[in-house]
Formats: sequence, C-alpha cells, structure tokens
Amino acid sequence: MKVEENVSLKPFHTFGMEVSARYFAEGHSRSDIFDFVTNDFPAMQLPLLLLGGGSNLLFTQAYEGCALKISTKGIEVIDDQHPYKLVKAEAGENWETFVEYCVAQGLCGLENLSFIPGNVGSSPIQNIGAYGVEIKDCFHSLEAMEIKSGIITTFSNEECQFGYRSSIFKTTHKGQYIILSVTFRLSEQTSLNTSYGAIATELSNAGITAPGVADVAAAVTRIRRSKLPDPIDIGNAGSFFKNPTVSAFEYYRIADEFRTLVAFNQNNGYYKLAAGWLIEQCGWKGFRKGDAGVHAHQALILVNYGNATGREILELANDIIASVENKFGVRLEPEVNIL
Repeated sequence: MKVEENVSLKPFHTFGMEVSARYFAEGHSRSDIFDFVTNDFPAMQLPLLLLGGGSNLLFTQAYEGCALKISTKGIEVIDDQHPYKLVKAEAGENWETFVEYCVAQGLCGLENLSFIPGNVGSSPIQNIGAYGVEIKDCFHSLEAMEIKSGIITTFSNEECQFGYRSSIFKTTHKGQYIILSVTFRLSEQTSLNTSYGAIATELSNAGITAPGVADVAAAVTRIRRSKLPDPIDIGNAGSFFKNPTVSAFEYYRIADEFRTLVAFNQNNGYYKLAAGWLIEQCGWKGFRKGDAGVHAHQALILVNYGNATGREILELANDIIASVENKFGVRLEPEVNIL
C-alpha cells in the first residue's frame, strides 16, 4: 500500500482546517490494512491516527504520525432468521448510506440515527446515538484487527462495554484495534421510537398517523437538516459536547433555580442535562469571534466559518466550558477527539 508524505488532511475531516499529516495511507481492502500494520507501520515507529469520515475530530496542529484512512466498502445480509436479519457493513461505508440501505429493506432499528455524519467503522467507538436510540440497541458484533499482531477478533455487544458515547475502544482498548466491519441485528417487524424530541410533531405536521420505518427516517433527516449545518457549507464536527449526567440531588439543585431546565430522567438516580440548553442560557448561541463560532440554530455545535484554526475553536470550547461551570456548577466534556 502506498504511503505518502506531508499530505493535507483537509479533505478528510469535517471541520475543514488546513492541516497536514507527516505520513498518509489509505486502505481499500483488508489485505491493504493487514500489509500496513504488519509491514509499513512498524517501521515508522510513529503514532497512528485512524480516519473514517473525519466527523469527530478537531486538529489543533499538524499530525506528526501516520494517518490511515479506512475506505473498505460492502454491505450484505449475512443471516436471515425472521423476524430478524443480521446486516454487516465494512468499516469504510458511509453511515448514512448504510442507514438508507437498511431503511430501504424495511429493517427497523437504525432509522432514528439517520443523517449522522461519519462512517460505519467509527460508530461503535463512541456508541453514536440520537433521538432516544444508541447503536448498542441493535448492535450484534464487530470484527477488529489488532494493530500489534494483525490478528482479527470478533467482539460481541457485551464485550464492547457500551456506555454513553463510549465503548471499550475509547477506554481500555483505545488505539489497539482497527475496526474492520460492524454487524447489526435489525427487525423486519416495525417497533418505532417516536417519543423523543420533535419526531412525533414532525410526523404529525406531515399528516402521517401510521408511520413506517422510512417515515421516521425521513422525519429525523428533516429535523437534523433544519438544525445542523452541512459541513460542506460550514465546517463543524456535529455536537461538540456530551450531554452531562448529574445526580438527582444536582438535578434538583439546578432545576430549583432554573425552572426551564431541559433534562432527561435516566431512571437510575441520575439525570442527563441538555448541554445545548446550558450553553444557550450562557448566551453563546450564535456567538462568533473571527471565523470560530457557535451555530445560530444549535448551541451544541461549534463551527468554522472558513479560516478558523483548531486552536481558536478549542479556545472557544474552553471559554464555553468555563462559562457553563460558573453558571450551573456543571462541567461539560467534549465529545470530539482533540488532536
């Protein structure tokens, strides 16, 4: 596999900053990836950055290691046992393309995760979620190659240890594996989750009283399009911060002072607070300094209006964190990976 030097990463991440990698390679097949981890990479003795869709990255400086772009393709049904099907996708498949495929097959489970940027292989790492659904809810297994040995291992749902925006690949196994494929267990029977956010309202406004999988996927896409900037037009990495989870005591403390607090009962003694609401209450929504800003329609999203540097975006993020902590006593945690 060809390894290039001093390659611009601007086309490979959605914040759109001009930043370079000392070395760059792209794997279009498993054999490409195996050759890289067993031959090319060991000789470099440098850090490795895995690139999927680049939708969860903020570069604050040039990357002085090797960036490996995972570009493997393929989607197939590998098991059909009515009413469930196991659908497997290679890691380099675009997430939205994969969701559209499943919806077109009438398979239920991923429709609430429509129009999320990124690739399939990145989705289990942070257990992506939206509108009351996380991938762990219908995740079956994944295949991953150990970077040290090139050995391929299958990880089950339980072995991935999914949490809120987390998995074993963000904790104990971070940087040790390359995810090759992901398999989901999806249902042919419709069991929709339309109670979260504005989905029910969007369906009602469209005059849909008996929605199907495709209806929910379309509604979620319309909602997300109306709230979220397209990275093609404005550089961003989606939600920059996680929704913080606090104890019931902390929730009631804050709610007593701020009666319009937006929060979700986790039914385990904890509440998840809406980070976007917290940020908006601190006056950041629509803020702009130079080309670094907070999106005018969704305070969770930090944006690059053209020529912002990663350091400027990070400085803005740190100012927001300090502001929210000062006002509410809650510390926000970035969802994006900062390099």
